Amino acid sequence: MNGTNVRMPARRCAAAAVATALAAGPAALAHATPDQGRASAVVLRTGLDVGLLDKTVNVPLAVSLNEVQAPRSAEKSTLTVQLDGVDGGQPVSVLSAEVAEAKATVDAGKAEGRTRLAHARLHVPGLPLLSLIEVEEVTSSAVCETGKAPVAEANVLGTVTVLGKRVTLTAGGPTEVNVPGVGEVRLDLSQRRTTSRTAAATALELAVSVNPLKLNVAEVEGTVTLAKSTCETPPSPASAPPVEPQGGHEEPGLAETGGSAVTPYVAAGAVALCVVGGGVVTVTRRRRG
Repeated sequence: MNGTNVRMPARRCAAAAVATALAAGPAALAHATPDQGRASAVVLRTGLDVGLLDKTVNVPLAVSLNEVQAPRSAEKSTLTVQLDGVDGGQPVSVLSAEVAEAKATVDAGKAEGRTRLAHARLHVPGLPLLSLIEVEEVTSSAVCETGKAPVAEANVLGTVTVLGKRVTLTAGGPTEVNVPGVGEVRLDLSQRRTTSRTAAATALELAVSVNPLKLNVAEVEGTVTLAKSTCETPPSPASAPPVEPQGGHEEPGLAETGGSAVTPYVAAGAVALCVVGGGVVTVTRRRRG
């Protein structure tokens, strides 16, 4: 009878020891996942405020065309974007293009964003027949590769027409276009920024202020971004936290259950406690007998 009573707590302690060891394994293996690097690309992004009827009605024109982000690879191609209900109830074709592509990819050692926009026209409310800007081709790329300096590139190829005027862009500073009775546009050409781990490239950045003939029918103000790419370098394999080797000195089966290097010590401690507890119970019962 006493033997049976002693064996039952021992079995329970053994089961508890196994459970403790299994629970300790996954906890010991918990590590923060290292950063994988980042990349993004967008063909068109607008941050415009459209004031209708002498600004009695304000409609935000916030459009993103072909905006993609990694770490997963992604690619999109879209040719038109329309905005409804801001031009006398008629839809406005914000952008039309023959090519509008954005791509962002990230792998173990490289993050990359790329965009391309070709034969594109951008319109805003209030100017149904006059393009805000026309471009033959703009591209951007940002490449961040482990062990190398990040690279940012942006190109404006061919002619650029703003509010019906052909303009010559320079990298020395912004280009301002003023059309009386229509509005003003300031263009920044090919912006590129890099740090030790990041890169960003924008083909064109526009600051827009349009109020056709000062009629206040559709006053448009804000910014327009064409062809922007960004990236952040993935960490090098050497910078990743070390992973404890599994299965080196463990009993068979521990690796499959998630055991780690600390598991034998946890289990041994639990078993020792059970043995001591069982011995105390045995001595106590013998004294009583």
